[in-house]
Amino acid sequence: MSRSPRVLLETARLTLRYITPYDAPFMLEVLNEPSFKRNIGDRQVRTVEQARDYLLERIIPSYEKNGYGLYVVELKETGTPVGICTLFKRENLAHPDIGFAFFERFWRQGYAFESATAVMNYARDILSFTDIYAIVSPGNTTSIKLLEKLGLRFDCMVKMPADNHEIQLFSLKF
Repeated sequence: MSRSPRVLLETARLTLRYITPYDAPFMLEVLNEPSFKRNIGDRQVRTVEQARDYLLERIIPSYEKNGYGLYVVELKETGTPVGICTLFKRENLAHPDIGFAFFERFWRQGYAFESATAVMNYARDILSFTDIYAIVSPGNTTSIKLLEKLGLRFDCMVKMPADNHEIQLFSLKF
């Protein structure tokens, strides 16, 4: 297994690359960021070993199975990881959804919009998606504003499997 992760996309300020098991310490930090736990959910990952297992079992297989997945977002100039941007195929949704999570210390700098725009363009132009979804907790106004800025619009409330509360489904037809 290579330590040199494969770059998927570059923007003016960012590099988006495939995640690897060597990113377990980074993923541990992402999964335990207070905003991630509050808005996305607590994945109960508390150690680097658990983060590595999480990557190997739940995240990395998506590249092979679906041809897309979770991408580490790094500052192009320094290589500093600032968050993640993902394309995810959920069993209960007709189309893949886009998601993102950034360390709070990197909020309000346009990184989420810049990376999500690149991922959406990739989904449309390279993967030939015709539609894209996003799911978001109703109280997550920051993410809702970003989704609307990206062109997605509220579609309906949905319940995800193994979850007892409804979340908002946003959609965009390319």
